[in-house]
Amino acid sequence: LAISSIHAEPISFADLDENHDGKLSEEEFSAPNKDAFDQVDDNIDRCLSEKEYKAYFSFEERLLQERENLPANIKAYYDLPYVEGGHYRHKLDLYLPTGEVAEKTLPLVIWIHGGGWRKGTKGTILRQLYLVEHGFAVASINYRLSHHAKFPAQIYDCKAAIRFLREKAAEYGIDPDRFGVWGSSAGGHLVALVGTSGDVKNLEGKLGVTDVSSRVQAVCDWFGPTDFVQMEGRPPNPNIKSTDPLMQPVPRLLGGLVSDNKRLARQASPASHVSHDDPPFLIMHGDSDRLVPVQQSEVFHDLLTKVGVESELIIIPGAGHGFFKKPEELEAVTKFFKNHLGR
Repeated sequence: LAISSIHAEPISFADLDENHDGKLSEEEFSAPNKDAFDQVDDNIDRCLSEKEYKAYFSFEERLLQERENLPANIKAYYDLPYVEGGHYRHKLDLYLPTGEVAEKTLPLVIWIHGGGWRKGTKGTILRQLYLVEHGFAVASINYRLSHHAKFPAQIYDCKAAIRFLREKAAEYGIDPDRFGVWGSSAGGHLVALVGTSGDVKNLEGKLGVTDVSSRVQAVCDWFGPTDFVQMEGRPPNPNIKSTDPLMQPVPRLLGGLVSDNKRLARQASPASHVSHDDPPFLIMHGDSDRLVPVQQSEVFHDLLTKVGVESELIIIPGAGHGFFKKPEELEAVTKFFKNHLGR
């Protein structure tokens, strides 16, 4: 994480805005941390307004603090490239337990962040690292966002990261046969797709390591969309300021409206690939979610169970789009991965 400005007084917005157009291009502001730039560029115009410029330093500070607050019993490997010579987003962080909880070979849980496929970073991981204290290795991956590349780039990246970690398993003391994935929102979609598309060759990609499997042994999906066709016609995401429907998260991911891209929408939907040999699932969803309706998880759970896949659905009363506060929520995740990854 290249952070050059945290402990120094930032250069004023006016001084950087050389052409006085009220925004900073990437050339005017050479952001040392592209993850932070992506996170605060709300309208995805590859420029920063004065408000976004201030938010950049706040978010950059958060990423630095997450690393500084890493528990002493965790060993971290940052910014491992999982595609040699790849995109700047083709990197992951790996966290390993030390001391008494560490086994000779560790089960691994891979966290895939959310953010509407348009923002988010592997760096915001501190809360998920409680799993390390239970003896799991934890990886957090970046993938190309929707302004970098359209689907299926995102699933190609996730599977490339899984294959990289499986190839490097012995080097880091990880058991290649005990891999789980966990994600929320857009990350929930991607982990669900990883879980159901283990036998789908055209969603594998050819990035990085290609001679090992990308299959996983357990999936925890937190409120991820699972059928884009069924979501068509939903109210727009209120976090997107633009009135252009093509600026909404799913059209940006697919490169157009679902109605104009139904074949790709089906290909991108985890529900389209459900089969009897999929790994066990834990699905958690709030019944007051206004962005991804809880019915997405209910129908998906039913599809899994009908073909004989072990699936547990936990609906959290009163929860909206996002939860990570109550001990029982984390306990359910811990129990699930312990049961299915043998910890």
